[in-house]
Amino acid sequence: MAFPKNLFVLVFLIIDSLSFNAWAKVDMTMADSVEVYLDDSADIPCQYVFSEQPRAVMIQWFVRNPGSSNRERIYYGDDTQQIVDNGTDFMGRITVSDIGDKMGVLLTIQDVQLSDEREFFCQVNGMAAGNGEGKTHLRVFDPPEAPIIEGVLAGISVTNELPSKIASCEARNGFPKPNITWYRDSNPLNPTHGKINVVTLVTWESSGFYSVQSDLQYKVSKEDKDALFSCEVSYYVPGAARTAESKGINITVHYPTAVVKLWMESPQALVKEGDTVELRCQGDGNPPPPYTFNREQEPETTLEARDGKLVLKEVTRGDSGVYQCRSLDLDTYEEVMGDMQLNVHYLDPAVVVPKDSEVMFKGESLTATCNALSSLETATVWFKDRQRVGTGHVLLLQDATYSTAGEYVCEVTVPSLPGLHTSGSVHIIVQGAPQMKDSDREVEMEQGLGKWVNLSCEAHAHPLPSISWSFSGSQVKLGRAEPRSWREVLTRANEHNIISLVSVKVTSDVTALCNATNEMGTETKSFSIRAIPMVTSTAPYLPAEGNGVIIVVIILCILLLAILGSVLYFLHKKGKIPCGRSGKQEITKENANKDEIVVEMKTDTKTEDTVLLKGVNGDKNGPSNQYMDLRK
Repeated sequence: MAFPKNLFVLVFLIIDSLSFNAWAKVDMTMADSVEVYLDDSADIPCQYVFSEQPRAVMIQWFVRNPGSSNRERIYYGDDTQQIVDNGTDFMGRITVSDIGDKMGVLLTIQDVQLSDEREFFCQVNGMAAGNGEGKTHLRVFDPPEAPIIEGVLAGISVTNELPSKIASCEARNGFPKPNITWYRDSNPLNPTHGKINVVTLVTWESSGFYSVQSDLQYKVSKEDKDALFSCEVSYYVPGAARTAESKGINITVHYPTAVVKLWMESPQALVKEGDTVELRCQGDGNPPPPYTFNREQEPETTLEARDGKLVLKEVTRGDSGVYQCRSLDLDTYEEVMGDMQLNVHYLDPAVVVPKDSEVMFKGESLTATCNALSSLETATVWFKDRQRVGTGHVLLLQDATYSTAGEYVCEVTVPSLPGLHTSGSVHIIVQGAPQMKDSDREVEMEQGLGKWVNLSCEAHAHPLPSISWSFSGSQVKLGRAEPRSWREVLTRANEHNIISLVSVKVTSDVTALCNATNEMGTETKSFSIRAIPMVTSTAPYLPAEGNGVIIVVIILCILLLAILGSVLYFLHKKGKIPCGRSGKQEITKENANKDEIVVEMKTDTKTEDTVLLKGVNGDKNGPSNQYMDLRK
């Protein structure tokens, strides 16, 4: 039968007071603390050893909030019953069990809450064998959320006299209370008077968790513009300490400009006239101050620029000079200046002497010059008909010939700046008597009688010469050319050359003279044409390969006729063949010239052709030569 709770306690206290001196010693063993994660289960052991064997053992568990002197029982047990007290925070979540073969019990708490972090007392009563009490502190842990860091968006000036808030870090919902530490480039920041302040705000949430917010107040310097600031939260877990670090952030540091640099951003190479030039100005201050541009020669004239960039379009040599960029710090009102020298390079048009054109006589020499004013070293090359004929600004023409004539172009370039180039030209005219190729030797040729031959004559001279033709030979009679003995085919002329082409009919040997004449003189070219007799034949045309066969056949026929004549003559002398007038054929003739052989041949048309074969010593008397001059 169970006794009421209050009655049992009263009886226990009476017995305890009456037999206090008679109790024996009880050794209690309990851990100082038990650590557990939130929502886990916690086991709190309570071990005891009696010096005498107890007749009965009563176990009670009490809890006490930290800092309080009041206890609250949560459990009672003896040999006959086990009671979990109603109306406590642990009702329905605790159990008490024996610890194996050892003297002791184990208190198990399910679904540990933050409010369970208290002192747990284990009270053991063995009646006459003695009583004892032990205590364990239950510690509950829950890690906080990852730290969140936020930097101040506005810029912070180095001219501020006191530390300024630069960042805030927060660690939320941790138990027990977490701690926050600040770092600059991984180096911890400790509060320093006039330099570093840390303001911490701890919030105990209604849920029992702790949230910690830490503000870093820092006196910035220019060197902090590239620094990384971070915060670290440290917290405890069962049996260990842990940390979690935030991301690093940069802060915006405002500092005055100390140095201003001015440079040419475009073009990257040397500047020439006509280029667009971009000058960039930049200082080391933050934020960048406004910049103004001017030329050193005109300090009061401000040049129009935008965002620290000055654009000069289609620059000329007049834009050369020193350019200045100025910045004004709006906090300190200090002015800082940077400058640079701009050189605009140029190349003037080429000046050629002699100018335009120059007349030279054959055999003369001439010096031509080509100069172009430039800010850089130049190189000059001379060309004629796209072929290089000289280098340097001076061109020397010696012992002029007609091939010297033409247009000479000088090209002036700047090796260090390929975009600069110019050119000029001079036209050279060579003046002199006509000149013809191969005029010093006679041109010899052969042509068949009755054939036409083309003769060409080309003369070069300035002034332009005129060409006339003259002929000598048997085809010229009484100072006049035979009708239709020659004709003009072509005459063509340009500035310095003239070409004449005539066609001459060959009726005999002829000599043709081509005369080129201008006011400076005359040049003559001679042609000698030998007439070749033509053999007329009615035989059909045969290819050239058959001509030799025909000649051989003719020779064989002549030999056969000669042999036949000799045989007939021999037989006639012997009287073997009667001689009658009607049948006699004259083969030879006693009075015939020893150097001539006359062969008589008859064709079917009864026409006779006589071929005269002359001996080596034979003479031929041609018609007397006559001379005729034919001019255009």
